[in-house]
Amino acid sequence: MEPSASIYVAGHRGLVGSALVKRLRLAGYTRLVLKSRAELDLTKREAVEAFFRQEKPDYVFLAAARVGGILINQTAPAEFIRDNLLIQTSVLDSAHLVGVKRLIFFGSACLYPRECPQPMKEEAILTGPMEPTSDAYATSKLAGWKMCDAYNRQYGTQFLTVIPATLYGPHDHFDPETSHVLSALLRRCHENRSNPAVTVWGSGRPVREFLYVDDLAEACLFLMNREGALPGSPINVGTGQGTSIRRLAEIIGSIVGFRGTLEFDSTKPDGAPEKVLDGSRMRTLGWSARTPLEEGLRRTYEWYLSQN
Repeated sequence: MEPSASIYVAGHRGLVGSALVKRLRLAGYTRLVLKSRAELDLTKREAVEAFFRQEKPDYVFLAAARVGGILINQTAPAEFIRDNLLIQTSVLDSAHLVGVKRLIFFGSACLYPRECPQPMKEEAILTGPMEPTSDAYATSKLAGWKMCDAYNRQYGTQFLTVIPATLYGPHDHFDPETSHVLSALLRRCHENRSNPAVTVWGSGRPVREFLYVDDLAEACLFLMNREGALPGSPINVGTGQGTSIRRLAEIIGSIVGFRGTLEFDSTKPDGAPEKVLDGSRMRTLGWSARTPLEEGLRRTYEWYLSQN
């Protein structure tokens, strides 16, 4: 990306978008195009096209999406599939119409089959049924990836789908009704530091891979700035290291000062048994994640405390 490039970060106030904005500014990019949801509703096709025709961004990071954990995915599947399809269609088509040079679309590890060989290689997508607790969201992300691929084949665009591991960090959602497992556990352990026990959803056995969001932002700039064509899409971005939910809860408890007992509620859903990405393609390109889980959790907790 040229130093003078105009760069649109869709969803700049969210977990991924805010990390991208911080990383872009540190790298010296000053022509950032940022619009809040109140200023531009990305589900409105005509408004989005008018915005793109006016701004004509050179590069786009499509970080805007409706996201959430198991509970909200199960209670609001219609909103998840509807809003994400509308956002993706509006932004991707508008980016094509104005000739955006490169665009990164963020997929999700839930694109992979529930029973997927580990670590999960990109070619395993569509080889089996997806996890039913997040199938509406996953279907919208699958459509986004396929739309990027279709536009690349038909119009010669450079739209890349990145599949990050489970993300965490500053600007994450900590609402107990909508948050993912890591942020939900951090808040629960923090609020119950003086209590004898904390309840954790599920058995504690599922394994997840966690990626600090600043590492994802660094990876995305690395990909956008590659010489020549972008790598084949989609491409995994992660650490390659899995952590059980039980172990995650233990680490979080230690960081926040919770000394009680963890009680696992097996009546609640576990989700997929294991989700660890194969990051060999990114490593071959020359990029690897740098932030250890415990260090990233400490930074996240410090940010959480600063907001409460």
